Amino acid sequence: QVQLVESGGGLVQAGGSLRISCAPSGRIFGINTMGWYRQAPGKQRELVATIEIGGSTNYADSVKGRFTISRDNANNMMYLQMNSLKPEDTGVYICKARLYNRDYWGQGTQVTVSS
Repeated sequence: QVQLVESGGGLVQAGGSLRISCAPSGRIFGINTMGWYRQAPGKQRELVATIEIGGSTNYADSVKGRFTISRDNANNMMYLQMNSLKPEDTGVYICKARLYNRDYWGQGTQVTVSS
């Protein structure tokens, strides 16, 4: 089993920055793809960004150029640096990890961007 714990969310003004973290634990050897998703009230969960173990990244068009996903394989951490935040970025940001074709999800961390 893999447990994922997110941290670093909070309230920030539009135009501000925030960095959120994901800490995997448990049977983490072999985790390949990791990613961030977000869910706004009344909306479906959507992909924000993913990162492969080798470092390849993929971003939703809405966050390209503003968000940066990274991972520290040595310390088993994943991060999302969010700059130039907009009110529409508000939501619960959820960490996902894929291990042997099974997806594990965290509980999420709330990010609120005020206008």
